Amino acid sequence: MKSTITLMVGLLACLLPSSSVLAATPGPSRPNIIVILMDDLGYGDTSAYGATTIQTPNMDRLAAEGVRFTQGYATSATCTPSRYALLTGRYPWKNQNAHILPGDAPLIIDPGMTTLPGMLKLAGYHTGAVGKWHLGMGNGNVNWNLTVSPGANQVGFDYSFLLAATQDRVPTVILENGRIAGLEPEDPIEVSYKKNFPGLPTGRANPELLKMHPSHGHDMSIHNGISRIGYQRGGKAALWVDEDLADVFTSKAKQFINEHKDAPFFLYFALHEPHVPRTPNARFVGKSGMGPRGDAILEGDWCVGEILAELQLLKLDQNTLIIFTSDNGPVVDDGYKDEAVEKLGKHTPAGMLRGGKYSLFDGGTRVPFIVRWPGTVKPGVSDALVCQMDFLASFATLTGQTITQGAEDSQDVLPALLGKSPHGRDELVLEASGNTAIRTTQWFFIPPHPGKPVQSDVNIETGLLMTDQLYSLSSDLSQKKNLAGENPEIVAQMKARLKKAKEGFQEP
Repeated sequence: MKSTITLMVGLLACLLPSSSVLAATPGPSRPNIIVILMDDLGYGDTSAYGATTIQTPNMDRLAAEGVRFTQGYATSATCTPSRYALLTGRYPWKNQNAHILPGDAPLIIDPGMTTLPGMLKLAGYHTGAVGKWHLGMGNGNVNWNLTVSPGANQVGFDYSFLLAATQDRVPTVILENGRIAGLEPEDPIEVSYKKNFPGLPTGRANPELLKMHPSHGHDMSIHNGISRIGYQRGGKAALWVDEDLADVFTSKAKQFINEHKDAPFFLYFALHEPHVPRTPNARFVGKSGMGPRGDAILEGDWCVGEILAELQLLKLDQNTLIIFTSDNGPVVDDGYKDEAVEKLGKHTPAGMLRGGKYSLFDGGTRVPFIVRWPGTVKPGVSDALVCQMDFLASFATLTGQTITQGAEDSQDVLPALLGKSPHGRDELVLEASGNTAIRTTQWFFIPPHPGKPVQSDVNIETGLLMTDQLYSLSSDLSQKKNLAGENPEIVAQMKARLKKAKEGFQEP
């Protein structure tokens, strides 16, 4: 029997121990679920998706043992909004705060909302988040030396071990269940996004202190020889070492798996690779031949391999569903002089797709997307249109839950995710920096938007033009030929579909 997600059930879930929830909400199937979310990994950045200048054997293993989707999407071409959609099942453009956030931004997920971890918690899962957060913490006036709340633990995660924002933003500390790990009370930390603290160096004023120099922005407080966005002082014992972050996060992810190996668990493992600053551990430096960006991809591949090895060691392979994907499309120069452009060579991070991070073109949101569940998911390739926003509704079905409110944009595409149906979504609204487009199984339509056609600091086509754009993805994967002029009826239909999808919402 399916249980219903209601306010009363949610209240009981908070009051009862996990075992009581487990007994009360048996689902038809409760595999462990792991979402491995890369950061800025492009459609063409892995050998599983056709890259030839870099090899990613562990990502390739996932693809070989699972379903590799050719039309798997994030909702957005930047990280905060796409992560919001993944965890809430709701289009991010409905939330005016779902844009790239500063490191001291308040939480943008309402603790009362239906969320992916909250739904799985009701189904008897232990829920954990490890890695990058970037969805805000606290109420906007944070004392970082106390427990920061609300945060991940208030939206459904039993355990969290997180970067507050990103590696290139302050504070450069890790929060475990809302408390800064390793912080010494006699050395409190202070954070500001308005002005520097007296007497402290910055990347702008003191480039001689840097081991990695900014190409644009990223020139404020210096930590570990890298200048960041924002200012901070204090908290010396708690500051991370960039080169060790992948090891630290992977160790915590494995620890979570071990601690909950005897009951269903959900792990949201949000890696930072290959986002800037790209600081791979010395084990990976120089291994890709593509500079720090390529080396960071190899480091991310190692993290995947460690998770697979741990599952195999604990004999959890057959009962663990893994989804591997990325929060948005790729970017090469995103703020630091790290030779990513110079050493790119013939590698094409977005593959055959046009655009990348920040872009409305397909390269901004079509991402690597693999589902592996040995013994249940038959290996293969699927052209079904699927989106990360659909995890909530699909996993609700998988675990016997019924969503009665919230997550209104999440669709149940479980048969497609499990490789049992070639059909996924019929349409999907995509977003980049507040601008929207829509795609169907055949067409990709971008309405007129004001703005620069190319974002010059990252050299990526934005997709912003003051004319209608219509592309047939079945025959023009690279979106080279605009068919709007030849197909006015289809343009009108796509405009109507986009308007209907956004009915009741006004763009800011």
